[in-house]
Amino acid sequence: MCKKIKSVKIAPGCISCGTCEAVCPAVFKVTGVAHVKEDAPIQEHVDLIKEAEYMCPVNVIQVEEE
Repeated sequence: MCKKIKSVKIAPGCISCGTCEAVCPAVFKVTGVAHVKEDAPIQEHVDLIKEAEYMCPVNVIQVEEE
């Protein structure tokens, strides 16, 4: 498992492809553009969040590790 995550953000430029939500629906939701769900269980899904960050075609998922 990866380090703990301090924050997850979506930068401007999301193309609403839905990849992040498909990879980790517990954390990401696409409604117009992607966003991180309020009160998302981030620490429970570190590996999937990192996978979504890697798979994002426009690199707008910003993960800050502790």
